[in-house]
Amino acid sequence: MLKALLRNPAVQFILGRLIGIYMQFVGWTTNWRRVNQAAVEPFWARPDTRLLCGVWHGRFFLTHKLWAFGPKRPKATFLISRSREGGLVVQAARQVGSDVVRGSAAKAKNGAQVQQKGGREATLEMISHLQRGGMVAITPDGPRGPRMRVKIGAVQVAKMAQTPLMGLAWSTTHRIVFDSWDRFVLPLPFGRGALVWSDPIDPPRPDAKREEMEAVRARFEAEMLRITAEADRLVGVETIEPAPAVNPAEREALAS
Repeated sequence: MLKALLRNPAVQFILGRLIGIYMQFVGWTTNWRRVNQAAVEPFWARPDTRLLCGVWHGRFFLTHKLWAFGPKRPKATFLISRSREGGLVVQAARQVGSDVVRGSAAKAKNGAQVQQKGGREATLEMISHLQRGGMVAITPDGPRGPRMRVKIGAVQVAKMAQTPLMGLAWSTTHRIVFDSWDRFVLPLPFGRGALVWSDPIDPPRPDAKREEMEAVRARFEAEMLRITAEADRLVGVETIEPAPAVNPAEREALAS
């Protein structure tokens, strides 16, 4: 009954918009400290900007606070899965002023991919959006983990679009951390918060081989871990640890 209700477009619209309003409310009522905002400001100032941003799956909730919205700002676009829950996130993202691209990796059963979920189409749409001039935000450890480990897919998109990568992180003093695979963080209003941007990371060259791709992936992951830990430290909360690192062969199998 509940699953059927959540598939209803009208219910998704209402609940998603309410989630978006709550996201805005938390953003408005939190006293924010900003770290390294100067790194992202040049991208805000250009209508033809190109930037691929990463935020951990468990920290998606306040990503909108790390971008500037307005008529003279480049539009922010979020990659959102085609899952049932993704429909709610789509409406929440639109409530805070973002565009969306739907798609995620294919589901697998007994080692074989059995359900295509728009991953290829979403990748092509992201690349097109970036090449036209825009910002795309993704969760490079999603949709199934491992937690806080960057998959090579983000680097492949940056390579094909020839766009820089940038890590985004936030943390708040008032929060609930769920016991989910991604340790999802639900921020609560009226606290102190930190917004942290990494420096931009150059994409791999168009003819980059596996070693260069892995070097960029590892740097991107290290920067995202660093700024997330810094955000938690600045507000005085316990740092959420990433899942154990995976070897390259496992990483390729997990790549979206």
